[in-house]
Amino acid sequence: MLQVLIIDDEPLVHRDLSTLTAWNESGCELCGEAYSGAMALEMIERFPPHIAIIDVNMPGMNGVELNRTIRGRFPAIQTIMLSSYDDYDYVRECLNDGAIDYLLKHRLDEASLLAVLDKALLAIRQEDRNAVHRADDEASAGRMNAAEIREHIADLARGKPEAANDLSRYASRENGLYHGAVRYAAAIVQITPFLLLTETYSDRQTNKLMQQAVEMIQQSLGEVQERTVAYVEEGRLAIVFSFKDRSEHAAASEASRQMIKLRHSLEMFLNLKSIYAVGHICGSLTQLVSSFDAAVRDLDRIGVGSAGAPDGHESLTIEEQKKLLLAIERLDRDAVVRLIAEVFVKLHNLPIHSQSVQKVVSELLQIGDKAWKKSPAALATTVTDRLPSRTDLGRIEQLGELEKWINIYYASLLQQLKQQRVSGTHSRHVSQAIQLILEHYRNGITLEQAAGEIGLHPSYLSRIFKEEVQATFSEYLNKVRIAAACKLLESGQYSIKEISGQVGFATHNYFFKVFKELNGITPHAYVTSLTQGSSTVKYVE
Repeated sequence: MLQVLIIDDEPLVHRDLSTLTAWNESGCELCGEAYSGAMALEMIERFPPHIAIIDVNMPGMNGVELNRTIRGRFPAIQTIMLSSYDDYDYVRECLNDGAIDYLLKHRLDEASLLAVLDKALLAIRQEDRNAVHRADDEASAGRMNAAEIREHIADLARGKPEAANDLSRYASRENGLYHGAVRYAAAIVQITPFLLLTETYSDRQTNKLMQQAVEMIQQSLGEVQERTVAYVEEGRLAIVFSFKDRSEHAAASEASRQMIKLRHSLEMFLNLKSIYAVGHICGSLTQLVSSFDAAVRDLDRIGVGSAGAPDGHESLTIEEQKKLLLAIERLDRDAVVRLIAEVFVKLHNLPIHSQSVQKVVSELLQIGDKAWKKSPAALATTVTDRLPSRTDLGRIEQLGELEKWINIYYASLLQQLKQQRVSGTHSRHVSQAIQLILEHYRNGITLEQAAGEIGLHPSYLSRIFKEEVQATFSEYLNKVRIAAACKLLESGQYSIKEISGQVGFATHNYFFKVFKELNGITPHAYVTSLTQGSSTVKYVE
């Protein structure tokens, strides 16, 4: 998709343009919005679009000046002018300066937008053909191949033996590669958390994402033979800087400035949070190995606690998985929050991009998916339709933010599962009462309290509840409690006395009495039946 930047000081114009559906038909998509000439140039500096739609009449730098500046500094960008009745003289001047066409604001519609975008696309295709011819001419003259140099740099960053010597020999053969450079530096960029973000992606989607990142970074860096970016693996990119200035301080400052700019661009244009580290300045290509090693060590220390910790590729224990599934079945949000906190305490000395962090969080998400797939709603929709979008993970760069997102994810999951349990033929008020029971059965809830929450008289709620559920409020409450008790007994993690209190019974004796009334056997007999494979638990419908 070709990227289009809208530049206009009127928010209504931005809205009108963005709501037109001709974008998809034209093969274009909006990549950003600027409200002044200065803001537009700043955005274009970071990530040049293919097309810029420019308002002629803006305060400060007007559209005529901006168009002239863009055509001079960024000739590959096709410009389209936005005009009112009294702006046409300005538009003519813009057309003379190279603008592709113009749109009249008062006649703005899908047909006119599509026509002018098609015209811009033809110009871009012609420029692409010209660029191919120029590239062929350069290749025939012995210029370096970008794909080959990137592969050499990726091998270098991966620590492949002889990679440094291979790169040095390649550079000596290729005319123009790092020509005249006397100083070099290596840098590493890590998308965080990449593995979680792309877990549901196909290989093609993942490759496309990283190709976009490489292209955007290379555009910002400049010529590939001076500064080069290469994709390594698992959201990690390697960059080689070359400098003709002998000053190590100047080289280090320039590399740092460029990396700050790149990090900001990744976040603004691709919605990707990242971290980076720059290795030491070195005097030859063969010394880039140690510069890369230093950058990797520094990168993996980012976000690590003072004690440090090796990345041991830990995962959730079987016990933790069982506890989490049990808490989900019981819709026990407090238990889920406690367990997530315990899990993240074990990870606090690791950077967010570490294998251990991403593996554990991946397992947390897989357990949530598993719980959702057991629900009736899973037949009609997927978990991603109802829960926080995993694309949000691309914006997370701190472990604390990741823990917060996981808690939001599970809060949404439990809310959806809770709604599924109360949905059906029940009226709104009875559904609300059932939801209150599911939320508060552990701490105790009465008919009067539920009626107060809903805004009904207790006697009226009691009557409609029994009519629809075929049980009184307290009978249904006890059914929910005993069903939860059965799950706890099946887990084998708690004593019968502990379970009695956890599901909301005030006394141990009353728990025994209700359990036997509903299941026909005592809790002890139920536990015995589990080992014999003859469980007869009656779950709440």
